[in-house]
Amino acid sequence: MFEKLLELHKNAYAPISNFAVSACVVMNDGTEFYGVNVEDASTRAGTCAERNAIYSAITAGYKKGDFKEVHVMISSGEIGYPCFVCRQMISELFSRDAIVKCYSTKGEVEIHTVEELCPYPFSEDDLK
Repeated sequence: MFEKLLELHKNAYAPISNFAVSACVVMNDGTEFYGVNVEDASTRAGTCAERNAIYSAITAGYKKGDFKEVHVMISSGEIGYPCFVCRQMISELFSRDAIVKCYSTKGEVEIHTVEELCPYPFSEDDLK
């Protein structure tokens, strides 16, 4: 997965921050969906790599509960983590024990669960 994410960095569109992010979500059936961050001049209309990959899976017909794990890499050379907007989306679609692998471009990796990264999720139950 490391090599795939590193190669995918080339597709990121980050003209403002020069901060490339690549991600992959793996489904329970083994299918992989990829995403990169996409920025624009307004900075609000872009999207993160993790949500880009998740949206691709949803577009392909996958649903909540079909997601197995997520992989993310940032371009700074350090291990990066999903932002809190992405964590919200991950916490809604992935199980609490799903794996989140966070990579550096140097090959380092940290493995967490969704519950570790999102210990107090906001869910549909909070809307009732």
